[in-house]
Amino acid sequence: MSKTTEVTDEALIAAVRQPSIGSSARAYTERVRRGDMGALPAVLGLLVLCTAFAVARPSFVTAINFANLFTQGAAITVIAMGLVFVLLLGEIDLSAGFTSGVCAAVLAVLLTNMGMPWYVGVLAAIVTGTVIGSVLGGLVAKIGIPSFVVTLAAFLAFQGLVLVLVNEGTNISINDPVIKAVAQRNLPPALGWALYAACVAAYALVQLVRARKRAARGLVSDPISLIAARVAALAVLAGAAVYLLNLERSLNPAFASLSGVPVVVPIIVALLVLWTFVLRRTAFGRHLYAVGGNAEAARRAGIAVDRIKVSAFMICSSMAAVGGIIAASRASSVDPNTGGSSVLLYAVGAAVIGGTSLFGGKGRVLDAVLGGAVIAVIDNGMALMQYGASVKYLVTGFVLLLAAGVDALARKRAAAAGLR
Repeated sequence: MSKTTEVTDEALIAAVRQPSIGSSARAYTERVRRGDMGALPAVLGLLVLCTAFAVARPSFVTAINFANLFTQGAAITVIAMGLVFVLLLGEIDLSAGFTSGVCAAVLAVLLTNMGMPWYVGVLAAIVTGTVIGSVLGGLVAKIGIPSFVVTLAAFLAFQGLVLVLVNEGTNISINDPVIKAVAQRNLPPALGWALYAACVAAYALVQLVRARKRAARGLVSDPISLIAARVAALAVLAGAAVYLLNLERSLNPAFASLSGVPVVVPIIVALLVLWTFVLRRTAFGRHLYAVGGNAEAARRAGIAVDRIKVSAFMICSSMAAVGGIIAASRASSVDPNTGGSSVLLYAVGAAVIGGTSLFGGKGRVLDAVLGGAVIAVIDNGMALMQYGASVKYLVTGFVLLLAAGVDALARKRAAAAGLR
């Protein structure tokens, strides 16, 4: 082999291991063409909705409404994060909404009726959610009852349990300042900027370390220019969000100032980072995807399928507990409707709209955040346009049906292309 040929081969190998932005873009386009669209429909839908509402109601893009979007959609988003784990298995949890209500009621009873400190109430609420998840998961995995039936029964039973906890319909107020701060307080502007800088720096570091490790193993890694573009995009979007949230939103600043990033935002970001790490960087996450893709093949490969299923339901119900705490914080109270009404439908819709497949094996925690944003934008924008609940439900139902249809068509295209 000549020296020129050797140099050419080395160049080709380097090009494969370190593709350009152009080749990465072409590869992404090809994945989309074959049916692997990921979160693209949710992102496009979010852009269309925001543009439409901004044109129809300029008040939609004000700082105060922007902050309201985060607090309005926080509980739904967190519950949807937990549902992603169950949906990845091809299962469903219809009780997640009222599980959040039960856990919120436990929190309220301990704080208000028994005078316990906030950390005891929070711990008890999360433990309650974990126990609920272990029971539901055990019935599904060990006994073999379909998850639809198990969680439907729990959906009905938990409505009665909430009534028992709140004394057949009374409203339990929550006055603990720490709990109320979760969904009602804001970070100091300087702290908001500090967290912004830390998040952007951490994201850049993770991307660079990941690319370096893949290159060291001889695997395809993203080019530095693409990593820089991602980091720049995050910096611009997050910076704009922090800037808007740090604007004064109070109508009378002299009486009470209202500015800063809502406390619930870093909570959601922390949960997103935690569960993304669990799914992408741990054996449990890999096993979860494997079970969702083909449970029998996973069992034959030595994966403890029953344990994975029980763990997924435990995570789902624990996250429902966190969502219930956020809902109780925003309302400053708990009543029989906490966790009811459209909470479950919106949470499932958020996960599916964001890109998590109802058929199992495909999805990310980020999908719940994107889908939760879509749900919050629809709910908020419709309210600003003074549409009634009927129109909100119709539009949300149509968007959910559209997302499920896109997922089904994408799976067919992927199967036709030999990707599944």
